[in-house]
Order: sequence, then C-alpha cells, then structure tokens
Amino acid sequence: MSSLAARYRGYADLAAHQAEGTDYKIHVRKNAQSSIAVIAPHGGGIETCTSEIARAIAGGDLNLYQFEGIRPSKNYGSLHLTSHRFDEPRCLELLADCDHVVAIHGCSGEAQQALVGGLDAGLKVAMAQSIAALGIETLIADHPFPAVDPMNICNRGRRGVGVQIEMTMPLRRRGPRDALCAAIRSVLLALPEHPCREGSTQCS
Repeated sequence: MSSLAARYRGYADLAAHQAEGTDYKIHVRKNAQSSIAVIAPHGGGIETCTSEIARAIAGGDLNLYQFEGIRPSKNYGSLHLTSHRFDEPRCLELLADCDHVVAIHGCSGEAQQALVGGLDAGLKVAMAQSIAALGIETLIADHPFPAVDPMNICNRGRRGVGVQIEMTMPLRRRGPRDALCAAIRSVLLALPEHPCREGSTQCS
C-alpha cells in the first residue's frame, strides 16, 4: 500500500500531517459504571458505517470511542492508521480502564460477511455465534484479519485481550444492521462484569 497513512508509525505521525477538526475528529464517551468499550478507530469516511455500527452497539451505557475521517475525499489513504499502530492517547486512556474491548472495522468483499478476530478467545466465539445466528456468514479463523498482535488496538484494554470484527461493505450497508448491532450488544450485556446485565437495577 503506497498511501500516506501506510507510512505512519503511530498517531503522532498522523497528527503531524492531518489536522484535528479539519481532517478528522475524535469522540470519546466514558461511563465509569461500565468495563466495556466499543471502538471505531477507522470511522467516518475512513471505513464507511463503522461509526454508526459502533454507536448502536454501545447504546447509551457502554464506553464509546470513535476516530472519524471528515475530509471531503481520500479519508482512507490519509487517515487509515493500521490497528497495531493505532495509539491515539485518548483511546488508550479509555481502554486502560476497560476489561472488554470490541473494535468495529470495515473490509472489502462481495458477500455479507463478518470476520472475527482478537485475543479474547471466549468473547470472540460468543460474538461469532451470535452473528452467525442471524444467517450472516461468519469466520473466526482462516481469514486475513486475525488481530492477534498484542499491539492491535482491540487488545490494549486492561486485560490485554479483545475482539475485532471486520464487516464487508454489503453487510455494513445492506445487511440486517439493526439485528447485527443488537446481537453483538446482547453478548456484551451478558458479560458478568457489566452492571447492566439482565436482572440488574443499576441501569433502569
């Protein structure tokens, strides 16, 4: 890949070439009652619809981080900081207080597919099963995005493990998006660490 972004070694390089507020914007929403973060490190115009999907999964109660391209064009080539080099300080600060991290990404492909990776083996399987139950082709192995690098942003939470979900454009744009987001969210709300799990009165 010969794009400018491919040469960035980290966020500092990106910020030296692109201007926050003009080329990109960052949104962080913290909830001290939640140990779960949903992130879209390539949101806005970088990987279409990933911001909206992350926001729907997070709802109003989970931690949310979005790095969004807002350039009129060339967002991917100018702003796509690869996941194992994504070290934007506000994101790292948020994840340092979170036990569970789910990163939403977009990938190429003609079919509606979800490619699930990351070092959180148990959560990865649960996520994949929940997505596959909707009839969406879902892979957790033998795909190009295993996300097993410890420096991958999905694995930089407090426990050092996380989940990355790559979604093809047909899934992001024409798939059962509401059901998909609800399925992923339901897995997160079922985690025992989360105060809004079924039966809790803390989030009523």
